[in-house]
Amino acid sequence: MANRKVLGKGLKALFPDIPPETESAGSIQSIQVARVSPNPFQPREKFNPETLAELKQSIAAKGLVQPITVRRYDNGYQLISGERRLRAVRELEYDRIPAYILDVRTDEDMLELSIIENIHREDLNPIDIAHGYRRLIDECKLTQEEVADKVGKDRTTVTNFLRLLKLPKAIQESVQNGEVSMAHARTLLALNKAEDQIALWKKIVVNGLSVRNVENMVRAISNRPKAKAAAPATINYYLQEAENKLRQKLATKAVISPKKNGGVIEIEYYTDDDLERLLALICGD
Repeated sequence: MANRKVLGKGLKALFPDIPPETESAGSIQSIQVARVSPNPFQPREKFNPETLAELKQSIAAKGLVQPITVRRYDNGYQLISGERRLRAVRELEYDRIPAYILDVRTDEDMLELSIIENIHREDLNPIDIAHGYRRLIDECKLTQEEVADKVGKDRTTVTNFLRLLKLPKAIQESVQNGEVSMAHARTLLALNKAEDQIALWKKIVVNGLSVRNVENMVRAISNRPKAKAAAPATINYYLQEAENKLRQKLATKAVISPKKNGGVIEIEYYTDDDLERLLALICGD
């Protein structure tokens, strides 16, 4: 078996005296990659394979200069932040990785730390940030004001991100993939109907519309005349009663459809014998 690689170029340059794994927390240590389990609360939904490849190349050439963050979990560690770094190191088959070990004892604190740390990363897309805010509210039982305070944003900013989650899934994925910007997505929210949002989003993607163009189109859609609702049909209780009498008499479905002059009576039969039965009842034979 080939020798496992040990991470260390950039690490030793920045932290020359990193100790091996110990039981203490709150310090940077060199830990075994195999002992690190994934973060179950990872707010990032997608990882760009190109940027991951670039990170691998950088680590292979210069080492890892930024430790991952973990907590002690079972007989090993659980990742708090640094998913891309950990993935890159695993693909490079390094044996050890520098890690900052935090004393995080509850899943609630783990979730909160994971989300807040990832939200502050510049490469996190708006939809993942919005999901992060939503999880802080739903799972950590925080208010929007408390979320804003913890992430260092004003409440309006948090609200604007959360509103993105009201868009159709296809548009959310388009924002995640970088096809349309958050500004485009926020403009689409002014449309009340999902079908209008989808139709305009497709035009943005195909034609590369600017946010200003989209704003103008949203105003045009919002101001178009609304179709008049069809008047409810008048219920003819006399005809309903007549239908009921026919159904009871003939023991089959009967429908009376009035016209301007007169109307039509439809009587259903299901077999030849059933037709003979109805003829006998109607004709008296």
